[in-house]
Amino acid sequence: MQFRLFPVVLTAALTSVATLMIASRFQQTPYFLSRTNGASVPVNYVKYSEDNMSRPGTINLENAAESSVKAVVHIKTTTKARTVVASDMNDVFSQLFGVQRQYYIPQQQGSGSGVVISPDGYIVTNYHVVADASEVTVTFNDRHTATAKIVGTDAATDIALIKVEDKSLPFMEFGNSDEVRLGQWVLAAGYPLALDATVTAGIISAKGRSLGVNKTSSAIESYIQTDAAVNPGNSGGALVNTTGQLIGINSAIASPTGSYAGYSYAIPSNLVHKAVNDLMKYGSVQRAYLGIEYLDMSKVSREELQNLGITDKTQGVYVVKVVPNGGAAKGGIAKGDLITKINGEIVNTQPEVQEQIAKYHPGDVINISYVRKGRENIANVQLTNLNGTTDILKGESMTRLLGATFRPLNEDERLKYQIGGGVVVTEIGRGAIARQTQMHKGFVITGVNNSEVKSVAELQQALAGNKNLQLAGFYPGYQGMYYYGLNNVDEGAE
Repeated sequence: MQFRLFPVVLTAALTSVATLMIASRFQQTPYFLSRTNGASVPVNYVKYSEDNMSRPGTINLENAAESSVKAVVHIKTTTKARTVVASDMNDVFSQLFGVQRQYYIPQQQGSGSGVVISPDGYIVTNYHVVADASEVTVTFNDRHTATAKIVGTDAATDIALIKVEDKSLPFMEFGNSDEVRLGQWVLAAGYPLALDATVTAGIISAKGRSLGVNKTSSAIESYIQTDAAVNPGNSGGALVNTTGQLIGINSAIASPTGSYAGYSYAIPSNLVHKAVNDLMKYGSVQRAYLGIEYLDMSKVSREELQNLGITDKTQGVYVVKVVPNGGAAKGGIAKGDLITKINGEIVNTQPEVQEQIAKYHPGDVINISYVRKGRENIANVQLTNLNGTTDILKGESMTRLLGATFRPLNEDERLKYQIGGGVVVTEIGRGAIARQTQMHKGFVITGVNNSEVKSVAELQQALAGNKNLQLAGFYPGYQGMYYYGLNNVDEGAE
């Protein structure tokens, strides 16, 4: 019986050895796993092998993180409690009952982050962090706290510049946001959720993003998108490259819950740098205009795009309208052209065009590449301001947009009203005040956006760079404070 089993055992052993030899010989050949549809995909065993390991360059974020937390500050704001009287003197309730309606707004507090950009105390943050604040305090990484003054704000870019009187502060240098690339490692530094200075890491996941979160007229949204964790309180903080340079100011998150859900957005540093320089030099951001209207691809059907000759592979931004006598029109750009580059920078979306134009001033001449009937052309275009000129627009230009005339309170009036100063509205013209409010001649303005106003010069300074305004004041002979809100005061200017 054993003799009969021996050939069977021997045959099995030889077969096993032959199988192992064949498998060893062909082990690098992938096996195939059958799918239900009959197709097959290559599969192989996962094996650790030092020879096969990829060795990417090591990214060291330690120096960038250490320098970031020293230059990023915690900003706390306070908005004073106030009683608001119904601003309409023709209010039916007041006429029926002889009593003016009043609304009490309690004191409010908020917080955010900021970035020190100079050793003498200039700090950049978001407009929405300090908007309407009556008091701003700054806490540094070493626990030192100082009171800050708002130098200027710009709602369109969501940038604000504040200043403390400290000297020799750690600060952050600006980097070039145009050089940011997808996949690049970055850090987000700030004070989220009332925590101390916090640094998170991620990569650049997109550029030129527009969210529609900024509802300001002429808003400029061309965000850098990252997956570095950002939460409430991070607004105004720094987006930093691996060398420790500032490449963006963190501003927003996309989230169904209000907290971080994977995407955060920063204002490109080149936009920030230009806005800050303008606020320092002029008191308001000097906005440049190309003089065209773009095609919003998201609001046009596929058939309409095809009728315009636009396909999925079409590169550039389609011009649907050219403003007569504007810079683009004078440069030869026409309806139907496709703008492909601005000063050599490729543009494929409206936010990208806005980002590039926003880096320049009225009067600057830029190079525009565009395609017309399949042929590439180049135009030299001089940018203008919103009035179609190359002039610098300061606070006095904003008072003209309000459409009213003003004078300061005289000494007798200051003593009578027991206030340090104010500005009297002497005439109501055809500007934003007449269009948007029911203000009457004789109204005494004492504040703009919670900034105290005692003279016409202070009024002009308070108006500079702000398109959304709240004018506070009183009517002689009437009790209580009145507040008038103005939105988009640059639109419909006479």
